[in-house]
Amino acid sequence: MSLDEAGYIPSAPYDEGYLTVSSIHTLFYQQYGKKDGKPVIFLHGGPGAGTSPESTIFFNPSIYRIILLDQRGSGKSTPHAEIRENTTAHLVADIEALRTHLAIPKWHMAFGGSWGSTLALAYAQEHPSRVGSLVLRGIFCIRQRELDWSKSAEGPTALLFPDVYQTFLDYLQYLPEEERANPYKAYHRLLTEPPVDEESRKRQLAAGRAWNAFELATGSLRPSPDDMEEKMEDDEWVLAHARLEVHYFVNAGFLEEGELLRKDRLDRIRHIPTTIVQGRYDIVCPPQTAWDLHKALPESRLFFIQTAGHSAREPGTQEKLVEVCDEYGKMDLA
Repeated sequence: MSLDEAGYIPSAPYDEGYLTVSSIHTLFYQQYGKKDGKPVIFLHGGPGAGTSPESTIFFNPSIYRIILLDQRGSGKSTPHAEIRENTTAHLVADIEALRTHLAIPKWHMAFGGSWGSTLALAYAQEHPSRVGSLVLRGIFCIRQRELDWSKSAEGPTALLFPDVYQTFLDYLQYLPEEERANPYKAYHRLLTEPPVDEESRKRQLAAGRAWNAFELATGSLRPSPDDMEEKMEDDEWVLAHARLEVHYFVNAGFLEEGELLRKDRLDRIRHIPTTIVQGRYDIVCPPQTAWDLHKALPESRLFFIQTAGHSAREPGTQEKLVEVCDEYGKMDLA
């Protein structure tokens, strides 16, 4: 076990592989930590962000069997940035397929932040007997008010980051005015139309960089220029993250409005120990959603991190997530 101020130090995976889940999609997964440990599934954000060894930093490797899954179209899963057969229902089914493939009777924990919190909630509500605990960060339920929060001209992001928001809109200047009126739909067309030549491919990547530059600039109280530069230079990450996000956002996550917060859905998971960790100054996912979830699921615990934005790597957020995972690691949740 190696623990420092940044969490548990990543080590090499003890296993990795590919799981074919459809005639189109093959998923990449890795396993870290203790082979016979308590299984935790890490559900990455985005959609489209993918996983990395740093995704394991929240979990004590002497206790947890840590499973990282690159969701459809993300990371090393194939085909890259594919939006066909890519909906929330597909991703929920993929988590269950991976659990079966790995012969895991029950996840000790489903851990998800941002879009990962959406997916963790959706999976737990669909398979409540397969989840021992939920750790959710930066809650996102894809309601219209949440989508408007970050990318509407009247939303707080535009008011707090007028320069960044203007740059986000400026990329759309060459489009007809009626398209520019709805940035989601405008970027959706730019990012999902199949490129016909090298020039159109370059334009698509440029649109992806414009989309991601906006998110990276607003995702943390103290954005890391080095981290932003590294991601923006990764063409595969740029395209998958932007294309899959806009695909899901334009389609409201393929969920009914407020579906994940409905009483009948939450009644299915009231028995599952649930902890919510939310940055007080989250500009990407409004803290109101974390509050709405906690009110509708009062059995949960909610921790507002007073010095944090959206990122899981904000010091206060990361510290609390490690603390909660350590706590749940000591519990018998079979």
